[in-house]
Amino acid sequence: MSEDDEKLLSTTALARELELPVQQLFVTLRDYGWIERRAEAWLLTPKGEYEGGSYRDSRRFGRYIVWPSKLLQHPLLSAIESNQRITAASLKRFYPGLHPRQINRALAELGLQQHSILGWELTELGRAWGGQQAESENSGSFFVTWPHEIVDHPVVCRELSRLSAKTPAEAADREEGERDLFSPGTLDDVKGMDGHQLQSALERLVCDWLYLAQLAHAHRRMLPCEETLQADFYLPQGNIYIDCWGEDVPAGELSSRLRRREVYRELGLRSIEVNQQDESRLDEVLGRALLAFGIRC
Repeated sequence: MSEDDEKLLSTTALARELELPVQQLFVTLRDYGWIERRAEAWLLTPKGEYEGGSYRDSRRFGRYIVWPSKLLQHPLLSAIESNQRITAASLKRFYPGLHPRQINRALAELGLQQHSILGWELTELGRAWGGQQAESENSGSFFVTWPHEIVDHPVVCRELSRLSAKTPAEAADREEGERDLFSPGTLDDVKGMDGHQLQSALERLVCDWLYLAQLAHAHRRMLPCEETLQADFYLPQGNIYIDCWGEDVPAGELSSRLRRREVYRELGLRSIEVNQQDESRLDEVLGRALLAFGIRC
């Protein structure tokens, strides 16, 4: 065995040598059945071990996977088309917790595209980031394609990871000497994209969803009654109140929330409840509930 064959590369280093986006390589290795995601870690499968994968332990970053450098010539890896273009729909592969509509809105919020009657139209900034305008052959609607490298762009990673209910399933594992771009952070100081100071991760997800949907909303809005009751969110468009029900609601807060339910019913107010289990399908839950009140997002 040559010295080069004995050299071991982390998955990130292997991606760098192959000139591939890091997340694309992780997803490809998963699709090949070489690795699998369990809890918060990537693990080798028997097939991955057969291909030469092994583990390396780091005092700072824990255990991660390394590969023999001879895999640089592996036909499956060398055949990956790194220059293919992707859309918001295909970005969902890297962020399974997000709907393509949410990804499109996030890219628009960054100023890379904008929504019009024709569809999603590319901006000058989006063009500078490698975006290309495209048109659907079936419907004629506009959409934007992106270079595959956008999945590793630190700004895109930061924003889409933040919007996900969990960190991206395809995020690179923490490797020695490398900065983790996908850390979800703590919940001690939960702020929405619009600057709202929030009280839970669920509130943050709802707040960010409303912001990206370009729906004006207030946080901790007083109800139109003499009692001191506040809804989590209020949409002046449609006069709709939204409350977020987490899994563990303190006893004092629970009585207030139950009383709000009664007031909504007594006064005939429009209200929506978002539960903890709705995190992974927030786009569907909020989109359908608002549509019932005549608001199309």
